[in-house]
Amino acid sequence: MKLGRLARAVSVVVRIAAAVAAISRIAKVATAAPPVRPTLTPVQSVSVVVPARDEAERIGPLLDRIVGAPGVSEVIVVDDQSSDATADIARRAGATVISGEPLPDSWAGKAWALQQGITAASSDWVVTLDADARPDPALPTAVVARAVAERLDLLTVGGRFECPTIGSRWLHPAMLTTLVYRFGPPGAPASRPERTMANGQCMAVPRAAFLTAGGMEPVRSEVVEDLALARHIAIDGHLVGFLDASELLTVRMFESFGDAWRGWGRSLALPGVEPRRRQLVDLAVVVLAQVLPIPRLVLGRGDVIDVVLTLTRIGTLVGTRRAYERTDVAYWLSPLADPVAAVAIARGIARRGRQTWRGRSYA
Repeated sequence: MKLGRLARAVSVVVRIAAAVAAISRIAKVATAAPPVRPTLTPVQSVSVVVPARDEAERIGPLLDRIVGAPGVSEVIVVDDQSSDATADIARRAGATVISGEPLPDSWAGKAWALQQGITAASSDWVVTLDADARPDPALPTAVVARAVAERLDLLTVGGRFECPTIGSRWLHPAMLTTLVYRFGPPGAPASRPERTMANGQCMAVPRAAFLTAGGMEPVRSEVVEDLALARHIAIDGHLVGFLDASELLTVRMFESFGDAWRGWGRSLALPGVEPRRRQLVDLAVVVLAQVLPIPRLVLGRGDVIDVVLTLTRIGTLVGTRRAYERTDVAYWLSPLADPVAAVAIARGIARRGRQTWRGRSYA
């Protein structure tokens, strides 16, 4: 009996600790910086760099929006040894195409493509965009104006997600919410430099200063190069921002449940940028504060902690709805996918050896 009471007491203490950690991070939304919005403020010259490997089916809509956009002096597509018509489509759209050099030892593909594109750019500022981005033409000047105004050495922004299938609209929000439970929302201040968040789908850097500091070279081998870069710059004492830009940027990352599981599942645990101990602690917070409360209530084993956490989860669902183009029944039922998202994190923590992405093998 005494052991049973002790176990229950320990369980309550651990669940309270997880609840406090999660709610304190989610509550940062109250102090989050305002989102990026269009600006009429003149900015310095802007180059847009797009790393692209076999993106023929996705790059067209991006270039239609960004080539000739206000304030954009050039659009550079780094054709990272594509096997499809990526380069031809980019040239027809009016972009400057750079044929990517072979991947050097110890470099990851995207980091190497970005390094080449930023080096080739001629403007004071560079905005990088992934090929699956669907930006408002005002996005490049807006992010640069915000970075200049706040004297940032790196600004990354999050957009609105287009999830075209029921499966992706069910799983993707659950995966996104794990990041909120671990780090807080976009615009929220990081608790310390090594917990800085970022989104590599859209980045803005002052070109000369960035290259002088080494460019992408310090994070050349990272699978999650955007977070690694942001944390490297922040730890060095420079200013880094991660803001909401959902009014100006839409991204179509994954076409299906399977795409989201494979694509985001490879990076959701933040391999290489989070030490194992922090990965496990964050996973525990996700399981105890995000995953378990609803099943415990459904099974009749819930208590006041579960009620509070379930209401918190509903609140995050309401809060993240603006991050999605379509919020149908699949979206509102996405808390039921929380266990799947937690498994994806656990799988990422446990993964060893090399993994394959876009036809390349990475450590």
